[in-house]
Amino acid sequence: MKYGIVLFPSKKLQDLANSYRKRYDPSYALIPPHLTVRDPFEATEQEIEQIVSQLRQTAKESHPLVLKITKYSSFSPVNNVIYMKAEPTEELKTLSEKCYSGALSGKPEYSFVPHVTVGQKLSSDEHSDVLGQLKMQDISHEEVIDRFHLLYQLDNGSWTVYETFLLGGGE
Repeated sequence: MKYGIVLFPSKKLQDLANSYRKRYDPSYALIPPHLTVRDPFEATEQEIEQIVSQLRQTAKESHPLVLKITKYSSFSPVNNVIYMKAEPTEELKTLSEKCYSGALSGKPEYSFVPHVTVGQKLSSDEHSDVLGQLKMQDISHEEVIDRFHLLYQLDNGSWTVYETFLLGGGE
């Protein structure tokens, strides 16, 4: 089965992201706006038990983190993806690194760029047009995230929460 690890931002930020995703992201109906901590990976039922155990430990050892969104940006020319850029804080980077170690060991496909996608799979012209409009907007958002989520992919391609982990162990 395919799994992934994400942070879900507040409803306020999700609503803002969805106002664009509805139109510019074909994955809109498959997963809520999120910040990917670890790229999707395959795991068996036996492996997922070890992974969940490791994620519980990671959550206990971590603290709630600040998510600071500062601007709209893009992965162009590599991908025509438009996103809300999150400040790459030490806490975010550490959480992502821990999600690539131990039972989750692996190498990320791309270097970690914390972000919330608002548009993807756009034609080059549409990408350029939409990004140009968004870059003129002022976006400044800050919130505290106190949990991360292990998701799994359903047969229809949508993602749902397998387990939620409180940062700091809910202390």
